Amino acid sequence: MTLPRKHLFEMPEGVIYLDGNSLGPLPKGVAAAVQQAVTAEWGGELIRGWNKSGWMAQPARVGNRIAGMIGAPVGSVVMGDTLSIKVFQALSAGLAMRPERRVILSDTGNFPSDLYMAEGLVRLKDAGFELRTVPHEEVMAAIDESVAVVMLTQVGYSTGKMHDMAAVTAQAHAAGAVMLWDLAHSAGALEVDLAGSNCEFAVGCTYKYLNGGPGAPAFIYVRADLIDKVEPSLAGWLGHDAPFAFDLNYRPARSIDRMRVGTPPVLQMTALEAALSVWDGITMAEVRAASLRLSELFIREVEARCPALTLNSPREGAQRGSQVAFTYQHGYAAMQALIDRGVIGDFRAPNVMRFGFTPLFLDEADVIAAVDVMADVLDNRLWDKPEYKAAKGVT
Repeated sequence: MTLPRKHLFEMPEGVIYLDGNSLGPLPKGVAAAVQQAVTAEWGGELIRGWNKSGWMAQPARVGNRIAGMIGAPVGSVVMGDTLSIKVFQALSAGLAMRPERRVILSDTGNFPSDLYMAEGLVRLKDAGFELRTVPHEEVMAAIDESVAVVMLTQVGYSTGKMHDMAAVTAQAHAAGAVMLWDLAHSAGALEVDLAGSNCEFAVGCTYKYLNGGPGAPAFIYVRADLIDKVEPSLAGWLGHDAPFAFDLNYRPARSIDRMRVGTPPVLQMTALEAALSVWDGITMAEVRAASLRLSELFIREVEARCPALTLNSPREGAQRGSQVAFTYQHGYAAMQALIDRGVIGDFRAPNVMRFGFTPLFLDEADVIAAVDVMADVLDNRLWDKPEYKAAKGVT
């Protein structure tokens, strides 16, 4: 099948959706799958659904599907909980692997929730641990023998700037550190080779490029040779080797299931599992190539027609994920005006306008039409209205 695949998505009429990097649109078939799970399974099977409809096996089954998209082997990825919880799990397990070290290294452009999780873990351990952050460009030089875990998001949430996964991981290992990657803006957007990178851990969400829906569960990856050795600090009952034996003491499962915590979100996971069908018959290399074509076209058009905007992402495609950021003094109001006219991106403080390029449902004509609207909004100051300047709860 060729790109784009617009017919596989429920897209509102008159909308050009450039925010799949924040929340993917609804794939067709998802609503029916969820309705089936609600009425026939939950409604008709009641608690029997855990066995009859395979609810308990969902986290591993869906995890294996995602593993194939991020260069991970079968049995190394499991689903459940939120991304922040998975960051905490992986980070705490990584620290336990280097008990003589006290430094968590990250960059100042990392997503704040990852840093908050690290800060909370440092406070919890209260034994001289430190979260150390440096600018993106200084990460490699900052990896030394004091670092226990290097924790980075491969593609920066604000600028879209990419870290070199293989190079950074190699540097971390050369210094004796554990490597943890956040793939929130990578999974479903570009080619990832977790096994090839040799990193110990990776985590990611599924509501962005994987189109799992708001609140879709996160995933966690553990390198195959470590799965039966990592020590889960969040020892939930479904991570137990025999959860229905109801032992009073924790004994971790002898598989990736040890990284499970609580009861899986069956309805959300059903939506995600159905949503993943839009990827059938296509490779991440094809998606990445098409995404770069769209984003480069967008950059050229915006710079030619909207000179008030300043590119805030790397110009070189190989250094950029599947999103493009521009800064503008009146970025928030301008974005609200765009959204009001059917061109949906998003805003990140203090002045960043973000646009995502997902070739599953976007083409070149969409890019040109979006810039037409942008030029009109900026040239005619259509953003300069009180209703566009009033901050909403979600930007």
